[in-house]
Amino acid sequence: MAVDPAAAGVSVPGDAALGSSALINPVYQALTGAHANLAEVKSQVRRYPAEVAPFFGLPDDPTEQDWTDAAELLGVGHSGALIRAELPVPASFKVEQVFGLVQFVAPAGFGVEEPEAVELGPDDVPELLALTELTEPGPFRSRTIETGRYLGVRRNGELIAMGGERFRAPGHVEISAVCTHPAYRGQGLASRLIRAVAAGIEHEGDRPFLHTGATNTTAIRLYESLGFTVSNRMQVTIVEPLGR
Repeated sequence: MAVDPAAAGVSVPGDAALGSSALINPVYQALTGAHANLAEVKSQVRRYPAEVAPFFGLPDDPTEQDWTDAAELLGVGHSGALIRAELPVPASFKVEQVFGLVQFVAPAGFGVEEPEAVELGPDDVPELLALTELTEPGPFRSRTIETGRYLGVRRNGELIAMGGERFRAPGHVEISAVCTHPAYRGQGLASRLIRAVAAGIEHEGDRPFLHTGATNTTAIRLYESLGFTVSNRMQVTIVEPLGR
């Protein structure tokens, strides 16, 4: 079952404010749109290469054949993660883990340039991997940087905070992997980087959105304090195809 954000202390608006249709299936939207060049494909099913992200996408109303294609695309013994509303999983898959997400969209004109932020590139990947391993903001792999623009803050040459772009849906770009080295927390770096990444997204004419765990009350309250509003109730479902 999906975790209800209200149970985690989230001030969820009424149902009329939820369910942004452009964002109900963000992985699939990205892999059939802006990230089609990254997609591994089996008929209607898409997945990111393992070095980019652990996610795969199914059509909005997946058929039995879509699930069969997903099993072939993932391969027996290999898991993949869905991000969408609760979805029945066929018996041909083992459900390894399920946890709730809250999806937020930014208010209009939210972005603010950050003078201390620098753009990060392929040469910075080892430091990006080290920082995300230390802080665990979510999956970040050797090619995740290919999903969009990433910004960081350095002090004395050391990368101490970062954030960037991941999923892309029509008119929307996700802010992801926002994290700060534990020794530098409490300085507002995460909020400043969220606004800086958002500024780049808005410059391209898109609206920023993001996800956080439904029980991560600290992050939820931060996003609410910044003016973000809940757009969808989501869940991560990690599945593995079973052998025949």
